[in-house]
Amino acid sequence: MKALAIAATGMNAQQLNLEVIANNVANINTTGFKRARAEFTDLLYQVERSQGVPNAANQAIVPEGAHIGLGVKAASVRNLHIQGSLVGTSNKLDVALVGRGWFQIEDPAGNTVYTRAGTFNTNADGQLVTIDGYTVVPGIVFPDNVTEVEISRTGQVFARLGDDTEMTELGQLTLANFVNEAGLEPLGDNLFAETPASGPAIVGIPDDPGYAHIQQGYLEASNVDPVKEITDLISAQRAYEMNSKIIQAADEMASVVSKNLR
Repeated sequence: MKALAIAATGMNAQQLNLEVIANNVANINTTGFKRARAEFTDLLYQVERSQGVPNAANQAIVPEGAHIGLGVKAASVRNLHIQGSLVGTSNKLDVALVGRGWFQIEDPAGNTVYTRAGTFNTNADGQLVTIDGYTVVPGIVFPDNVTEVEISRTGQVFARLGDDTEMTELGQLTLANFVNEAGLEPLGDNLFAETPASGPAIVGIPDDPGYAHIQQGYLEASNVDPVKEITDLISAQRAYEMNSKIIQAADEMASVVSKNLR
């Protein structure tokens, strides 16, 4: 009975959907996190009768056929790169992006990866780094005698050195954009990697047309909506239950058939 296998694919799909929702809720307070959405496609169809062919008497064309679907499969888990709300902090090295763009980060292997989480700090050498110690690209180094830091909306980094009256420019932050942000590969630790699907990074200056501007003293919160996740959770749960009932019904029908054949 095909209904058993079809319903099983539905239960597997809703289990994946539930796992995606669970990950969204788990990261509701993760800085710069982008919620994901599971997307599905139907499986191949078994043709019981084809449309557009002559009927048995070869006198008329069959207007519509009979195609039996064989279930559902996961097509993708898409990260929705929608702007999150801004949360104010008192840290001058916390920066948020308002608009499209990604900070560039150098990982321990020397590869450039990308993040929206602007929770930056300085290491022992004065380099601007992420909370995991990865260097921000392009590299910016703060001298030992910095007393004040200012980061403009265009990404220019200024510092007051000692008792100087004028601010000294230490460097310029740049951002990367991608033609297809959904094609980026999530790596964990708020990091994403470029893939052939995302296209190459297009580097530009913050606040240029098409690029985000920088807001110092703020962080971008997760874009997870708790109400939306609860609604999706209820929907996934009901769909899972319906598929399980189909399996139960198909099993009972098969049992009736087997009993009558004895």
